[in-house]
Amino acid sequence: MKTSALSHGTAASPATRPGMGATPHGKGTDFRVWAPNAGSLYVTGSFNDWADPGIPMAEEDGGFWSVTVPAAKEGDHYKFRITAGGETLLKVDPRARVIDPETGNGIVYRDHFDWGGVEWETPCLNELVVYELHVGTFGGTKDGTFKEVIRRLPYLKDLGINAIELMPPTEYPGETSWGYNPCHPFAVEASYGGPDELKMLIREAHRQGIAVFLDIVYNHFGPDSLDLWKFDGWFENDLGGIYFYNDWRAETPWGHTRPDYGREEVRQYLRDNALMWIEEFRADGLRLDAVSYIHRSKGHEHHESVDLPEGWQVLQWINKDLKLHSHRTISIAEDLGSNEALTAWVDDGGAGFDTQWDASFVYLVRAVLESAEDDDRDLGAMVSAVIPPFSGDVFRRVIYSESHDEVANGKRRLVSEIDPGNPASVWARRRSLQAAGVILSSPGVPMIFQGQEFLEDGWFDDQDPLDWAKARRFRGIHLAYRDLIRLRRNLDGFTKGLTGQHVDVFHRDHENKVLAWHRWHDGGPRDSTVIILNLSHRSHDFYELTLPAEGEWNVRFNADWTGYSSDFGDAELMTVEGRREETGYPVVIGGLQLPPYALVILSQD
Repeated sequence: MKTSALSHGTAASPATRPGMGATPHGKGTDFRVWAPNAGSLYVTGSFNDWADPGIPMAEEDGGFWSVTVPAAKEGDHYKFRITAGGETLLKVDPRARVIDPETGNGIVYRDHFDWGGVEWETPCLNELVVYELHVGTFGGTKDGTFKEVIRRLPYLKDLGINAIELMPPTEYPGETSWGYNPCHPFAVEASYGGPDELKMLIREAHRQGIAVFLDIVYNHFGPDSLDLWKFDGWFENDLGGIYFYNDWRAETPWGHTRPDYGREEVRQYLRDNALMWIEEFRADGLRLDAVSYIHRSKGHEHHESVDLPEGWQVLQWINKDLKLHSHRTISIAEDLGSNEALTAWVDDGGAGFDTQWDASFVYLVRAVLESAEDDDRDLGAMVSAVIPPFSGDVFRRVIYSESHDEVANGKRRLVSEIDPGNPASVWARRRSLQAAGVILSSPGVPMIFQGQEFLEDGWFDDQDPLDWAKARRFRGIHLAYRDLIRLRRNLDGFTKGLTGQHVDVFHRDHENKVLAWHRWHDGGPRDSTVIILNLSHRSHDFYELTLPAEGEWNVRFNADWTGYSSDFGDAELMTVEGRREETGYPVVIGGLQLPPYALVILSQD
């Protein structure tokens, strides 16, 4: 889907007025809210002993209401009292920055976080290795916090990843959640630690050389505990009122709570929210959840999928403004439809994302590796996974074998799918390392899901914390991930090709289930990198294949090493000699030992 960029209002537009929400200052607190259908509006709170109706607010043009309250200060609780059509509503500020978990009140918040002078620049796309985590379970307890993530940042730095992606950190109803049911989009989840502790996590991550991406949900809100619902009393068809569509366009798989992208004030609400995470919280980028439900919807009569042009325009506006803030700000789409227009630039009619999750990669890789029989492993499917489906920049896709979606809702971790009875079996370990090798050597932005690097099994559950005992039990698997990540980031200067744009799958042996591909940036020694995959339990004492160049190729990674697991075969792989055949053809042949389910990575000095 392509459409021209939306032209949005200037500073004079009512939707862009400054000081929305509660803004404390030296002379009290300014309150401003949008409620175009209210008959009258008041603010009440701890600063006036929750007087009823409260302090009257003045109506402005465009349905905005405002007042300055000298007695209101940082930390005070407050709500808006709205009268409309004979009804009185007590509502939380749509832009409340802090929500009290006991009362549900908004709390006046002032940003005075000390960033400590940390200097930081987000890595480029081709340098990224992303680690997706859920704050509530990552630390190893059921009630995880940002501070627990901070405590494990040295572990993540040692692993070698240079970006973490937090599942949605915004306020949700109840005690536990994945985060994809936001009820207060501008507030950070209090049980995680609130806004200042999120800022602390981002600051400390930057000190460790780790970028932070936030997962944000704009395709729906709630659907539960929504003060946005029928906010100022107006609604149609018993739907959500001013913040939502009030017809068939409201429908999503998660409730009839799709924001009305056609309203200027709602578009501004989403855009301001996106920029808040980047400008105030200093996040390095955003991952927008399920954007296919932002730019498309089911039709009213026949339930066919139809375009929502105004949703596409919202995506364009957000992404353009993110880049105006910093060209290094990274925006990631989850669309799962291999829609190349998502990563085309706004001026060309695209949505302007930097990269998008590649669902085809994960399905293909898992299908190949989960097959119980070697004969069923489809080399063509693995080739399709390795080669990007999009033209142009190969880093316009995020590639992974596990994510929060792929290891829940009836699907399990890869090791549990490979061997349900014994996820720690030698075959599950070998093939899970093959998955890691394919992710970290294929063109794209590699991502792993929390615990994948130490064989966490079962499925993801927001009430089931990571079992960190496995990090000690499977320290060798963790070391293998660490070594692969070093190669992917070219930290030792031998595998620059893994950060490059080029790939050539040059060897396909369907009979023996052996596959090999070549990655390069500019080409040549310390750049050109060869990846060899044996997708069979059969070993080969001397397996020959063509190589990109003659001379000595050094083994940079061999998954069959007892240092990774004591019951691996410890195949003796040090170098592979590429020799030119005497046939007159420019063919270079090399031979090596290939153990079962081998993963071997080569490059030249």
